[in-house]
Amino acid sequence: MKAEDIKTIALIGAGDMGHGIAQVCAMAGMKINLYDIKQEFVDKGMAKMKASFEKQVAKQKISADDLSKMMGNVKGFTSLKDAVADIDYAIEAAPEILDLKIKIFKEMDENAPKHAILASNTSNMSITEMGKATTRPDKVLGIHFFNPPVMMALVEVIRGQKTSDETMTASYELFAKMKNFRGPMVPVRVERDSPGFIFNRINAPVGLYLAQIYEQGLVNPEAVDAKIRSIGSPMGPYETMDFSGLDVYMHGTEYFAKTLSPEFKPANWLKKMNEGKTLGKKSGKGIFDWPEGNRPQIDMSKADPNFDPMDIICLQVNEGTKLLEEGVTGSAAEIDKAMVNGGGSPFGPFALAKGMGWPKVTERCEAISKKLGVKWFLPTETLKKGNVQI
Repeated sequence: MKAEDIKTIALIGAGDMGHGIAQVCAMAGMKINLYDIKQEFVDKGMAKMKASFEKQVAKQKISADDLSKMMGNVKGFTSLKDAVADIDYAIEAAPEILDLKIKIFKEMDENAPKHAILASNTSNMSITEMGKATTRPDKVLGIHFFNPPVMMALVEVIRGQKTSDETMTASYELFAKMKNFRGPMVPVRVERDSPGFIFNRINAPVGLYLAQIYEQGLVNPEAVDAKIRSIGSPMGPYETMDFSGLDVYMHGTEYFAKTLSPEFKPANWLKKMNEGKTLGKKSGKGIFDWPEGNRPQIDMSKADPNFDPMDIICLQVNEGTKLLEEGVTGSAAEIDKAMVNGGGSPFGPFALAKGMGWPKVTERCEAISKKLGVKWFLPTETLKKGNVQI
């Protein structure tokens, strides 16, 4: 199948990601079948889509006729069988529970037309395992949108072990043609089904680093966030953890502890906060206080002069060379493209670190590993040999 053959897309799950992806697809003129297990969930997703489009009408970004046409192309379903009966493409956007996703893929495979591509919007789960649950593993892949899809450009297009070149190409070209409220979507190819894919994998050692320097009493989170914000970032890393939810952050560390290294296991401070239900913004308190859900007040005068953001960049580059060695992606440029479009930085880690020289990056990673006692931070052979092209 080619991208131009894809006319009708089923979204399996009408939650924030599901209805957000549905919006992006509707904006591209696709017919959308929006499914969820209860009518109230479908209605809620449709209402949020309409409200979001109405804001764009108010801003004169789209017309009322555009809104009517796009919403007219969206149908709601509470029967998965009916939702996928006459489609070309399906995107599962259920919670990140592998057993649940496998169950959905079995049912989609049984009821969708034989030509249909089946995709999972997942940030971590194994595409290969989902493919095994079907009779069409060559037509199964991952499509990882970032939240919210109507604002974030990056889409990771992820190959499972059996995913065909045709499926990868059709999917890449499909999303390359789409736009959201900010501009064109930017797909990147992930050529190997590996934990965290590109964006989350590159940031995995950053999360471990931030957890460890806090655990070992080497930093004050407010001082770190003040430093990061002083160089132009709209939000510091510890506030970001709070904003996303410390429960979500802990689940991520547990997953990487199982799939990458036991060194990623949750730090004691993180476990205590989860046990105490101090989860960040959603609970009103986490690393910082969130009064009535409002952002914490960061004292910019406390910026830590000893915290060097280049430590983070060096760890990202080192992790990137692991992805290159593993064949997850073919180039440092593709990694930078993912990081720029998924994280909002004007430059990717390889572009930022190139001026240091790879020997300096290698030395920095070795020093961080020794200081914190974390082997995962040790530089790769690729980095030590300077075999990095961007």
